[in-house]
Formats: sequence, C-alpha cells, structure tokens
Amino acid sequence: MLEELKRAVRDANKDLVKLELVHSSTTFGNVSAIDETRRFVAIKPSGLRYEEMNDNDIVIIDIEGNIVEGTKRPSSDTNTHLELYKSFPHIKAVVHTHSLYATTFAQAKTPITCLGTTHADYFDGEIPVMRDLTTKEIEIDYELNTGKAIVDTFKTLNIDYRVIQACLLPSHGPFSWGESLNKAVENSLILEQMAKMNYRTLRLNPIVQPLRADLLKKHYLRKHGPTAYYGQKDYDKSNTNGR
Repeated sequence: MLEELKRAVRDANKDLVKLELVHSSTTFGNVSAIDETRRFVAIKPSGLRYEEMNDNDIVIIDIEGNIVEGTKRPSSDTNTHLELYKSFPHIKAVVHTHSLYATTFAQAKTPITCLGTTHADYFDGEIPVMRDLTTKEIEIDYELNTGKAIVDTFKTLNIDYRVIQACLLPSHGPFSWGESLNKAVENSLILEQMAKMNYRTLRLNPIVQPLRADLLKKHYLRKHGPTAYYGQKDYDKSNTNGR
C-alpha cells in the first residue's frame, strides 16, 4: 500500500508541472497524501527537481514526522502538512504551490472573493488569507506554526475546511487540500484559475460586488449539496430536472 501511495504522490507532484502550477526549472511546491490508516504520509523530498523524481525519492513519514522509508530529507513544509492532517480529519492530500495568480493574492494579503458562479461551483465562499505569524512563531517551529495558523484562521472565521478547501499564506502562497490526491490537485488548479479571473475582473471593475449569497449557495449546493443534481452520478433518466 505504501508503494502505491509513493507512486501516486510522485505522479501528483509531476502533475503540478503539467498543469503549470509550478515551473519545471524550480522546486517550488509539494504534494503529500496520507494512507487509509492515517498513520503514514508520503511527501515530496526537499529541493528535488520534478523531472528527477522517481518513486523511491518520495519520503514516507509517520504522523509525528519520523522518517519510515526513504533516503532523502522530506519537504521543508512537512510539519505544515502534518498539522493539517491532524486538524482536518477528512482530508487525504495536501498541495502547496507558488502559482502566479494565487501567490499574487497571498502577497497582497487579499482574499479571493467569490465574484461569480464559476467560483461558487467549487468553493462555498471566499478563499481566506491566514493570519500573520508572530516573530516568535516564525523563529521557532515556523512550519508547524504555519499549519496551526491555517487551522486557527478557519476556526476564527468559522469556515468549514470541507467546503473551502484552500487558504492563502500572507506574503507566501497557497495551500489546498482534498478528500483525494486528485481532488487536492484539482482544488489547487481551480484556486489558481479563480485568482486569475478575480485579478482580471478587478482590473475591469475595481468596485464589483461579490456574488449574491443566494446565487452562490445555489451553485455550490447543486454540485456538492445533499440533493446535488449536477453530473451523472445516480442519474435517473426518468428525471428531467438533471443538468
């Protein structure tokens, strides 16, 4: 099972390059995934270029960060990933990038507001910016405190991590997560697209208003709610209301 997990995490990291969320000539960004027992995490090694990466380069650590398998140092962001797994029990994978537009919003310390229904199809509200770390938090256990601050931001703002599956780190970049590796990578891609659309929309109309709450909720719930009717799952051909 761990071999399969390593292979999947290797592929997901390489997907970041294919999706242009990271540049192949850099080592920006990392992907991890947790196994079904929630005891072991597979994560990208620190500073290794994506094109050089193979299955055996992926590091297996336990939930406390001890290396279980692998000869390389795990990502420098490992403790952030682990804190998210510990605090968000439904997530199965975590993605961190420095994608252009999402990072632009992070550096500006500006949330990605829901301006249209495309955003509402994926996120039930705006993508928040994490609170700033204190000097002490930066100097001691920086990565761990980053994870704790993400969790603290979601608690303070009363945001459900299952419906807003991303966060912007001020002056840094985005983190996203999901109930599977594919979903976490998809959320990272959608986050970047929403940031790009927001940036361009605000250039055209700096005073545009956020999407109406009723329309936002309608679009989110028709795709993700308990009576969702978007897509083909459980489709009954006798039901003419599906879209």
